[in-house]
Amino acid sequence: MTAAKPGGKPPASANPKSRTAFVTGGTGFLGVNLIDRLLDDGWTVTALHRTNSKLDELKSRKVTLAEGDIIDAASLTRAMPRDLDAVFHVAASISLWSRKNAEQEEINVGGTRNVIEAALAAGAAKLVHTSSISVYGLQKGKIDESAEQLGRVSWLGYQRSKYLAEEEVRTGVGRGLPATILNPCNIIGAYDQSGWARLIRMIADGSLPGVPPGSNSFAQVGEVAKAHIAAVDKGKVGENYLLGGVDDSILNMVQMIGRLLDREVPSKPIAPWKLQAVSRLAAAVAAVTGKEPRVSPESAALASRQLFGDSSKAERELGYRAVPLEEMLRESIDWLRRRGLIAA
Repeated sequence: MTAAKPGGKPPASANPKSRTAFVTGGTGFLGVNLIDRLLDDGWTVTALHRTNSKLDELKSRKVTLAEGDIIDAASLTRAMPRDLDAVFHVAASISLWSRKNAEQEEINVGGTRNVIEAALAAGAAKLVHTSSISVYGLQKGKIDESAEQLGRVSWLGYQRSKYLAEEEVRTGVGRGLPATILNPCNIIGAYDQSGWARLIRMIADGSLPGVPPGSNSFAQVGEVAKAHIAAVDKGKVGENYLLGGVDDSILNMVQMIGRLLDREVPSKPIAPWKLQAVSRLAAAVAAVTGKEPRVSPESAALASRQLFGDSSKAERELGYRAVPLEEMLRESIDWLRRRGLIAA
């Protein structure tokens, strides 16, 4: 168990009037960061976890562990306390492989439906749903919350499932559940092992095959977590909030990582057609092996886009802020080094 961080608020147990939160996806990258900030703010936290989840991070924190699964409605109902101040629905499948589409829809859409039902039954005061900029589909340029959500017609299962999950949230709002939807862009920071940290690790060990040609908005995980907490009181019911940050190319990010790690990196991105060709070959191999490819046609399409999220609304209403890209990369690198996942 850990006490509050220096300068933070007392742990939840020291505050008998602390607010109560239920977090799905608490064992993941964003979930751990969100739980840390909830505890710093004096919340009492119940974290849902599956039977086979790795609990090393959560066991070191003052949280109540509740076994269950968002795709198992009965277990979710048992796990969720009544009269919560907030339910944070962070859990999701982020796979970018078409063979996972059915499973992904069960998790992202069916799981969200189950969370909403449980929250309604438990009398939760607020639901904060973690969505993604992906609901807006394969658009180009800079978008805000008024942009059309092309995820509904996307050929990418992830984008379509996240759009359908938002539809479940909107249905829940119609049934009387106060809910706010957050749409983070590309999140970077500590506790990441499978997101952009994979790119850092490939650069560290010299296995990066090339640089995708896309450009994106990059968000610091701590700021994304704080926006979730701010959304409980300040987020408008039924509305979306894009959480962008620094707009930059993947090439510039790779070159920055190379400087931070003192590693050589490519000076040019891969041509989009070449990346697509590599992804189709990888998909063909995966169809035989059954192992998810490192680069799929879906991930190649996302890595080739130039899409930026306008965070103005979140900045005005939630106090969200952008963090310099180098700062968030240093945070991720330092954490990976501390965990022995890259060389010191």
